[in-house]
Amino acid sequence: MNTDINALFAALWQDYIQMTPSAAKVHALLGDGKAIINDHIALRTFNIAKVNLDVLAAHFTSLGYVACGDYQFEQKKLIAKHFEHPDSTQPKVFISELLVEEFSPALQATIQGLIAQVDDAATTADNFIYSGRHWSLDYQTYQDLLAESEYAAWVAAFGYRANHFTVSVNHLDGYHSLEMVNNTLKQVGFVLNSAGGEIKGSADVLLEQSSTMADKIGVEFTDMTVEIPSCFYEFALRYPKANGELYTGFVAASADKIFESTNVNKA
Repeated sequence: MNTDINALFAALWQDYIQMTPSAAKVHALLGDGKAIINDHIALRTFNIAKVNLDVLAAHFTSLGYVACGDYQFEQKKLIAKHFEHPDSTQPKVFISELLVEEFSPALQATIQGLIAQVDDAATTADNFIYSGRHWSLDYQTYQDLLAESEYAAWVAAFGYRANHFTVSVNHLDGYHSLEMVNNTLKQVGFVLNSAGGEIKGSADVLLEQSSTMADKIGVEFTDMTVEIPSCFYEFALRYPKANGELYTGFVAASADKIFESTNVNKA
């Protein structure tokens, strides 16, 4: 397991920008030469013992992260947890897993077949959470998964890597609201996720979030290369709790809509 949090996030970021070419453009636009603070990353997986949420979480809990919240997404058949580090300057981590047994026998068999190709030793290697796909996949199988679960198809196509990074708007110079950030992005042609409105959440729930729609990149399947939605960039504005400290959790209703940033039909 990794021993250096900063090195781990640097490696995750390098992989992420390969999947998300627009990320550099977002940085240049919003950061204006200054460092951008990352609010959190998100990882996706299946609830199969070899690769489940706990397996991914171990890469962070070994570095001092602790579980801080549980979330359920009934419609998408997902559960999730978020993790925080005692050093609040470190990014939060949001890990979700698909409840595979709640899908058709065909999808279950496909996912079990993919995960069977993962080497047990790979899951504890330092690079596992940015190691990508560990299985062969043809385009028809991807489409079959997509018909049932966009989430399942995304993990099948991209494997293990950050699904998104998140700009902390609270730490962004020159921006006082999420609406200002969104307007800046739209002015240069970024398409935002409008599911549930461009801004998900509100000051009342102590968190506002928005996101770009995922970039499309060429993915190599065993039989062809096809451009499909990859990763996206999120933006989060947090509000203070009664004690004056910024809220650090997540809002399930908002996160549910953020998941749709990788939807094929909307990208």
